Amino acid sequence: MLKVAIDSGPLTSGHSVRGIGVNTRELLEGLKSVSHEDIQISAVDFTKEDLSKYDIVHYQYFRPFFKDLPFDKPSKKVILTIHDLIPLIYPDHYSPGISGAIRFAINRYLIRKNVDAIITISETSKKDICRFLGVNPQKVHVIYLAPRPIFKKSDVKKSYDLPDRYALYVGDVNYNKNIPILVKACKIAKMPLVICGKQAKGIEELDLNHPELKHLKNIGWSGVTRLGFVPDEDLVAIYNLAKVYVQPSLYEGFGLPALEAAACGTPIAVAKSQCMVEVLGDDFSYCDPNDPKSMAEAIINPNRNKKFPRDYSWEKTADETCQLYRDMMKD
Repeated sequence: MLKVAIDSGPLTSGHSVRGIGVNTRELLEGLKSVSHEDIQISAVDFTKEDLSKYDIVHYQYFRPFFKDLPFDKPSKKVILTIHDLIPLIYPDHYSPGISGAIRFAINRYLIRKNVDAIITISETSKKDICRFLGVNPQKVHVIYLAPRPIFKKSDVKKSYDLPDRYALYVGDVNYNKNIPILVKACKIAKMPLVICGKQAKGIEELDLNHPELKHLKNIGWSGVTRLGFVPDEDLVAIYNLAKVYVQPSLYEGFGLPALEAAACGTPIAVAKSQCMVEVLGDDFSYCDPNDPKSMAEAIINPNRNKKFPRDYSWEKTADETCQLYRDMMKD
């Protein structure tokens, strides 16, 4: 029996309501639904457990400028999931400082020394991982994410004081998310904007002089409804009520909300980036992320009922993850 430990930290930390926490939770749920009688999977707090008793330990996230990996290899095989390396792509907005730069150099060394395989969520992220971390492409395995089953067409209406018609964005307000252009585009399109996400709700309380937040200065928030964190069951209804979902990002590791919106039958407007073309396919129309007029046109004339280049499901994600566990022990 192959014993695998999956890091449960993202389920209880600040990541729990963000993408990493959601992805970890859905992976664990997906693993329950696929056949893996030869694998015993445990969700483990890596800070409290003796990991040497496991054949494989699977770390669920990686932050370039923080110490998330141990100096000593904790088990026979180590797998690390890296969703993206956005702080390295936009260094002017994610300054590591001297200590962060030192930790990054250590992380690069530890990955080469102790990590046997890396899972990432798109070929786009894989290219970045190989470029910035200097790892062999054969060491990096792309396993796509999926919209959760809860995202489906619905007629349920919730009392969030929403406009009669609106464009929707779900996610953080980091630099790569391109919020200033999104707000301008919605004003040009004369479409009220609704943003779901914990960060957007409290922007006035943040230090906008910080390099990672200065892009949020001087945004005119009139016509924008910022709901903050929204429970999944309410989020499904908000997706369904939206006239269009907008993915405005300059860069994404995967761009899962666009798939969630499409699963709800909501038309989507998507800014062109390498990752979004990879995930959604060539059949979609894309807008220029740097041009609010182009984005406004996409909001007015969004993509409807397009087919994706592949099937996405958490069962498939879990099945491919299990197969990687098996393959790792063959080496």
